Amino acid sequence: MEQITFTDFFSQETKRDPIAFSTHLREQGPFVHLPGVFGMAEGWVVTDYDDAITVLKDPRFIKDTQKISLAKNDQESGGERADVLRRFLTFRRDMLTVDPPDHTRLRGLVSKAFTPRVIEQLRPRIQQIVDELLDAVQDQGKMDLIADFAFPLPITVICELLGIPVEDRQQFRSWSQTIVNRPTGVPDEEAFVALEQFVQYIKSLLADKHVHPGNDLVSSLVHAEEQGDRLSEAELISTIFLLIVAGHETTVNLIGNGVLALLQHPDQLQQLHANPGLLPSAIEELLRYTAPVSLSSPRWASEDITIHGQTIHSGEMVLVSLIAADIDPQQFTDPQLLDITRQENQHMAFGKGIHYCLGAPLARLEGQIAIGALLQRLPNLRLTTTPEQLIWTQNPLLRGIRSLPVAF
Repeated sequence: MEQITFTDFFSQETKRDPIAFSTHLREQGPFVHLPGVFGMAEGWVVTDYDDAITVLKDPRFIKDTQKISLAKNDQESGGERADVLRRFLTFRRDMLTVDPPDHTRLRGLVSKAFTPRVIEQLRPRIQQIVDELLDAVQDQGKMDLIADFAFPLPITVICELLGIPVEDRQQFRSWSQTIVNRPTGVPDEEAFVALEQFVQYIKSLLADKHVHPGNDLVSSLVHAEEQGDRLSEAELISTIFLLIVAGHETTVNLIGNGVLALLQHPDQLQQLHANPGLLPSAIEELLRYTAPVSLSSPRWASEDITIHGQTIHSGEMVLVSLIAADIDPQQFTDPQLLDITRQENQHMAFGKGIHYCLGAPLARLEGQIAIGALLQRLPNLRLTTTPEQLIWTQNPLLRGIRSLPVAF
């Protein structure tokens, strides 16, 4: 069987048909060894559902790169790419890149803004944004579903939550795409220029919030920093960066990938038209089936760890293939089928364990309102290109379409 390489994870073919690729990946075993992960020496990808949960919940697999030595990887890869990655990882000091107790503290500061009760209160505003976006294109009879709908919705919501001027959202999109959409999957100098501009923007925002605090999440975080050692400046900047990028990139993918999947499965689309009450279960199935996030962010073994007779050595990188876990036939009946009525659907789209996606309630709500409104208001929605012509973003962790032209 042909050896899978890391570049296969972000090829257009893989992005177009992640289930075929993930099936091939799963055939190679529950732990697949990969050379050249993120331009470094080697790593592992977990493909089984149960093993995925084990790894995501095991505290011996850590996030904080400052706790481990990447020296072996540096030497074996010539050092340059690993150095670039190290620079990027060193910048990040947010809840996704640290371990307890720092993780517990950082997540606690942000989590109050993302409880299901708080998010549910956003429903009228999310509905209003969706209606305004559809009003703007309704008479045109066509749109780019990504640029005109799937992107503006979540970026507007997260900007309003954070207290950031919504008119800056296109600049965020540009920076975010430059940072996450790298051909090699590794940040390069162009990505660092965008990152530095992004960071300067956040610093200016923080300076303004110190002087003019508002009733928003950034003001709350600034206040927490002012209270002493609860947030360092690096943690504050990195946390806001994470909330902006994670707060829209993944939901853009959920809406874009989800609509495409429904258009490619007209029987499921018709079923949803006939019974809008299926919307919550449809969103769960689209999360499982369309993989808005294909791979978990990396973890490193803090010691030698043996699972199923396979030893992952201290310092080695481990990724979880969320899409491979979500098509595990031991966990899901007919996992390669899109079934919006699926009942037993404990999918991995939001991860598991302490790093479970904080924004999951918001993503679910935005997905339900967005796709529900599209079906109701644009019943004749259809693709105006072939799926083969769609261009997918080149990020190994995320799966999203750059543009999705539709007519109605």
